[in-house]
Amino acid sequence: MRDDEGRRAFIRANTTLLPVPHAPEISLHLAHEAIDLWTRTEEELSEIGLPPPFWAFAWAGGQALARHILDTPELVRGKRVYDFASGSGLVAIAARRAGAACVTASDIDPFAVSAISLNAAANEVEVAVEGRDVTIEAPPACDLLVCGDVFYEKPMAEKVLAWADRVRETGALVLVGDPGRSYLPRERLELLAVFEVPVTRALEDSEIKRTGVYRLKAPAAG
Repeated sequence: MRDDEGRRAFIRANTTLLPVPHAPEISLHLAHEAIDLWTRTEEELSEIGLPPPFWAFAWAGGQALARHILDTPELVRGKRVYDFASGSGLVAIAARRAGAACVTASDIDPFAVSAISLNAAANEVEVAVEGRDVTIEAPPACDLLVCGDVFYEKPMAEKVLAWADRVRETGALVLVGDPGRSYLPRERLELLAVFEVPVTRALEDSEIKRTGVYRLKAPAAG
C-alpha cells in the first residue's frame, strides 16, 4: 500500500464522504468509527507503514480556520494560500472555495497526500499537494499561511513556530487554528475569532471544542 492508488483504495474503503460539522459546505472522506480505524492502523503499522490517520478526522483547529475563511472570503480572494500540515485538506479546500487564486497543501504523511487529492476532487476544486517536510526549506511563496492544530507536541511546536516566523517575515499573513493545545504560543498570537466546534468525542476530551483563530505576531522587541 505504498503507492498512491493503494492508499486511495484504503481511504475509500475505510472512510465515508461526509459533510464537515462546522463547515458543511465541504465534504471529506472521514472515519465514521474513529477508534476502529485508529486501532486498525496501529495494528497494521508494522506491516504496511501506516501512520496514525490524522487525515481521517476533521480536527477542531482546521474546522475553525475553514469556517473563518468561508465567512470572510476577502482574506483569501485572489491570493496564494499555503496550508501547512493539511491532513484532510479541509482548510485548503475552504480557501479554494472562498476564491483563493491558488492553494498548496502540504503534509509529510503519504496517506494525507492521497486524502487531500481525493477530498479536493470530491469538492471539485484544484489544490496542489506537497508531501515532504517543508519546515527545513525556504519559506513558500504565499500571501497567507494557515496552520490548524499543530501545537500539540513540544518539538513540533517549536519547529513549526520558527518556520512560520520565517514565512511571516516574507510579508505573508500567518493564521493559526487551535482549541488550546498544550504548546500553543499564546504570547505570540492575536485572537481573531472563536468558534464552538463539534469534534470526535472518541479522540477529544469533549464533544465541543472552543477553538480560536489567531494571527501570528512578530516577537516582542527586546
